[in-house]
Amino acid sequence: MTSVKIETLGCSKNLVDSEIILGSLVHAGMHLVDDCTNAEIIIVNTCGFIAPAKEESINTILEMAMYKENGKCKKLVVTGCMVGKYGVELAKEIPEIDLLAESSDVTKIVDALGLRETSANNALLRTETTNMQHTRYLKISEGCNNNCTYCTIPQLKGNYKSRSMEEIVKEAEFLVQSGAKEIVLVAQDTTRYGVDLSGKRMLAKLVKALVKIEGLEWLRMLYCYPSEFTPELINIIANEEKVCNYLDIPLQHVSDDILKRMGRRSDKKQIVSLLETLRKEIPDITIRSTFIVGFPGETEGEFNELLSFLKSAKLDWVGAFTYWPEADTAAAEFQDQVSQREKEKRLDILMEMQRHITADKNSQLIGKKIDVIIEGISSDYPEYKVGRSQRQAPEVDGIVYVTTSVEPGEIISVRITGVWGDYDLLGEDAGEFS
Repeated sequence: MTSVKIETLGCSKNLVDSEIILGSLVHAGMHLVDDCTNAEIIIVNTCGFIAPAKEESINTILEMAMYKENGKCKKLVVTGCMVGKYGVELAKEIPEIDLLAESSDVTKIVDALGLRETSANNALLRTETTNMQHTRYLKISEGCNNNCTYCTIPQLKGNYKSRSMEEIVKEAEFLVQSGAKEIVLVAQDTTRYGVDLSGKRMLAKLVKALVKIEGLEWLRMLYCYPSEFTPELINIIANEEKVCNYLDIPLQHVSDDILKRMGRRSDKKQIVSLLETLRKEIPDITIRSTFIVGFPGETEGEFNELLSFLKSAKLDWVGAFTYWPEADTAAAEFQDQVSQREKEKRLDILMEMQRHITADKNSQLIGKKIDVIIEGISSDYPEYKVGRSQRQAPEVDGIVYVTTSVEPGEIISVRITGVWGDYDLLGEDAGEFS
């Protein structure tokens, strides 16, 4: 059997694509290996979101190309975000590449590798590629229509295209049957789901269908665009037990002028109103957001406005990034570009302030009991199991170190006994230490 290894870069949406590709290849007769040295086929699933991601992707391709000389690699396949926009350039500059294919074109990859045809629904062949066997991402759409002035995603992925509800539910059922207890919905804009299918937002309807799946314990939503929330969606989050009281809402900024220049459809008043509504309707809601600092023209006053907002909003989790001027975007041509030094300074200030907010939020949990999904044994502290609560999304938020004897995949009640570092929690199995 031919051996295959995939290197996945970028976001959770790329991870889903990699799992579908690998599942199809395994179904067609290949077997997976963990070591690139022993792989006859190496696939690099690239990310092209911002300049550092593109640089990492190119470096990874070059590194994998070396295995054609120093390993068993016979074919190097490149897929993912960079193929559509930079494919010609990649083929010219890196001749070791044998195949360039869009991540959605699984059939092309299978055919080019000389394998037999796979299932018509490749998503039902997904192979788990991480240690998160009990938590799986589920992509509900591809592409984006938002056209933010700083972003290349519409160029890389095309216009927004929702998957059919039937197809999504079938894949979710497959994932649960494969051992998933938690499903995390992802897209470039999850709250826009269904608009291209029916002319109206259908995420709430999709969620209602998914929570009926027997064996599914938690359903989580990421990448929710702030202006796309409906009362129906908020209501189902508040009242459906399986839906995590957690939302990831990329706000990017709160200065009205900056938001307008970014091409965002929300203003500060709407953002504040949304947060107030969510906290009123879902009192124990956990909110995560991301922000861009140093956007062209961002003044000291506008940056301080963002800091003041964060201080008052007290979001549970925040990720922030310095602005990168991406080629072929409107923002790259804007005047008053902020220096890299100033951008990094502002990033440090923002994240240091948010660190204290998150730590304070975590400390308020000490003495309380929360449900935690156990994911495995800590590699650094083997006396502890590690897990996450509903208020912690995989990979981007903190974790809980738990004293317990239960196996991975179990959801247990954990009594929080302390805060571990800046973002993590310490707890004990409430059933074993009552």
